[in-house]
Amino acid sequence: MIFQRNETFGGYLRAYPITSFILAVNLIVFLLDHLVLNRELTFRGAFYMEPYFDRYGLEEPWRYVTSIALHDGWDHLLFNCFSLLIFAPPLERLLGHVRYFVYYLLAGIAGNALSAIVHLGSEYVSLGASGAIYGLFGAYLFLAVFRKFALDEATRKTIYITLVFGLVYSLLMPRINIWAHLGGAVAGFALMGWYVARKTRRRGNG
Repeated sequence: MIFQRNETFGGYLRAYPITSFILAVNLIVFLLDHLVLNRELTFRGAFYMEPYFDRYGLEEPWRYVTSIALHDGWDHLLFNCFSLLIFAPPLERLLGHVRYFVYYLLAGIAGNALSAIVHLGSEYVSLGASGAIYGLFGAYLFLAVFRKFALDEATRKTIYITLVFGLVYSLLMPRINIWAHLGGAVAGFALMGWYVARKTRRRGNG
């Protein structure tokens, strides 16, 4: 089971520096935003679009990225951080630190992009790391379906159960941006497919 975490705190930091960095950024940004700056970071960094002058949220394009590090409340923050803590390390190890960081950001941006398309013509605000996190799940889904030999049975079952639970949770809970989840998952699935195909071609040429 690749999702079992047995590292010490220091060992985790050394083995997964990008995941540790993302977790630290999420926590620090949340504390500053909610306890010091009176939600100013949310105001300036949440993904935002409106129907007339900023239909795709591109007037302030940095919001596609900054919104990934913002959270609405403690429950939102802790759920996303727990998911990162458990599920992100194997992907960081597989992809390498820099590629994993780019992958994470692209999945989060894709989640916001799909949200913008679906909510075109309306005023819409969104924030949170869920799109990027579902990018991780999308990557694991690709491996579970097309590279079964790379994952043990317990890991594959965990992936399927987590995705089903996530889908139900996204549909039933209010204020959940299911389109960010879906956009991130699709992007993660596609990016992992591209990565595997690229590695396979390199091995074939080598």
